[in-house]
Formats: sequence, structure tokens, C-alpha cells
Amino acid sequence: MWRAFFFAVGTMLVIVGVECLMIDSATIVTDRPQSYQVSSNWFQPAQSIQVGTRIIQPPDWIPWSLIASGTVVILYALTLPRRWGGKAE
Repeated sequence: MWRAFFFAVGTMLVIVGVECLMIDSATIVTDRPQSYQVSSNWFQPAQSIQVGTRIIQPPDWIPWSLIASGTVVILYALTLPRRWGGKAE
């Protein structure tokens, strides 16, 4: 069970690191408006204002540190049964 948990955490760290390596910035909407405006005219839709948008720009060191720490956690998960006296699968 612990092996699968640490393997999943390491895999997610590597995936998030690769995603941060590929993007320049990400826009996150923190709150949604309570009511959406609906327009009956197809060519001039009503403009809805996004409330609470946040732009995240990861520094250059974030992707590499996430990938490296995820790799270390995956390697730890692969050696976990031998360290605790269990059989290697």
C-alpha cells in the first residue's frame, strides 16, 4: 500500500513538473459568478465578467525541482519493499 502511495505521489510530481515546463503562465478562476448572463442575440452575446482570476507564472527552477523530487520519490517507492524486509516484486 505504501509503495503504491509513494509511486502515485512521485508520478504526480513528475507530471506537474512537465506541465510547468511546457507552459508560460496559467490563469485560474477562483470564483464563478452566481448568475450567468444569457443573450438572445447569437451575434452579440452578453459579456460575463470573470470574478477573481489569478495568473500564475512559475519560475524557471520550479519544473526542474518538481521533476527531480518526483524521480527521487519514485525511486524510493521502487526500493521500499527491500528496505522493509519484504520481497521485491
